[in-house]
Amino acid sequence: MANNYLSKKIDLTTTSVTTLYTVPAETTGIVKSILVSNDSSSQDTFTVTITKGSSIFSVFQDKVLGAKITVELLSQPLVVEEGEIIKVTAATADRLHVILSVLEMTRTT
Repeated sequence: MANNYLSKKIDLTTTSVTTLYTVPAETTGIVKSILVSNDSSSQDTFTVTITKGSSIFSVFQDKVLGAKITVELLSQPLVVEEGEIIKVTAATADRLHVILSVLEMTRTT
């Protein structure tokens, strides 16, 4: 197995569903951290989901984040499997930034 540490970052500039991280083929991801920062003077809400095929699983639904606050979403690592997609949706554009830290473990053949 090959291990690769990655950091994925997005600025939520729209209210559309935005892909944060997709687990590559032959890989398991162990998400260590998901930080969300609100750089505005108003509170906002956001949603985090995991998509697997046609199924969508809520991780955080309409999570409230106060003005000028950063929050760590995970208290324990989150395991994501090959092909799963972590997506984030902001209620308001141009307020939230998201940083994900993940260990990818790739199966070698």
